[in-house]
Amino acid sequence: MMDVLVEELRSLARRATMTEKAMSTAETQAAQSQSDPPQTDGAPNARYEINIGSLLAEFYASTSTLAAFEEVEQCPPPFDQLLDHHSHMTVTVEAFHKDEVDVVVHRSRSVLDDGESVWQNDPLMKTDARLAIAERTVTYTREITLVTHHTGKVVQYGLVRLDPSALGRDVWMEIASGEIPLGRVLIKHNVLRSVERYQLWKVTPGVALSSLLQTEPGEIVYGRTALIRCNDQPAIELIEIVK
Repeated sequence: MMDVLVEELRSLARRATMTEKAMSTAETQAAQSQSDPPQTDGAPNARYEINIGSLLAEFYASTSTLAAFEEVEQCPPPFDQLLDHHSHMTVTVEAFHKDEVDVVVHRSRSVLDDGESVWQNDPLMKTDARLAIAERTVTYTREITLVTHHTGKVVQYGLVRLDPSALGRDVWMEIASGEIPLGRVLIKHNVLRSVERYQLWKVTPGVALSSLLQTEPGEIVYGRTALIRCNDQPAIELIEIVK
């Protein structure tokens, strides 16, 4: 009889402990729900995932052709000044180099409304030809460099993927023209936007990046992945590398 009574007391103690733990968990979750408002896809506070491999695959079957990427917590000077912020790179590199920059679109890919992919690999393609394609584009990716206007120095490589539907028509068509840096277009049209810096990267250039960015053999550079929201919607994904 004593053994049965002891076992019942132990069982009651276990149930009481479990109840206390459940109440503690519920209280913690309730506190979290009050302090952290619910997030939904596309909301300003929702964390959007940028897959650097997916971006690179737009143009490179093998990532190493462009570069080797190693994620880092911070960049050494002056790369930290150029990359570790939530601002447009166009503005940042112009301030750093004390010169305006021009954009060179090396190649781009437009996915049209019928699913067809149109490649534009000629940096000298006429604006009218680009705009004719842009009228039917639903997804647009391009590979660019920024070059200082007066000295002709290549200062940034960029890979951009954007959703034209998240932009106004005038904004999108001006970007598609390939004549003005993307950041300057958004600023010019006063688009409601936010720039979000994601990962920082230590970059060892491969053959392609060495050629595009005009780096020295063995030169280490740094870059970042970033997102631009337009009208609170994820609109533009970026890989930005500077030297």
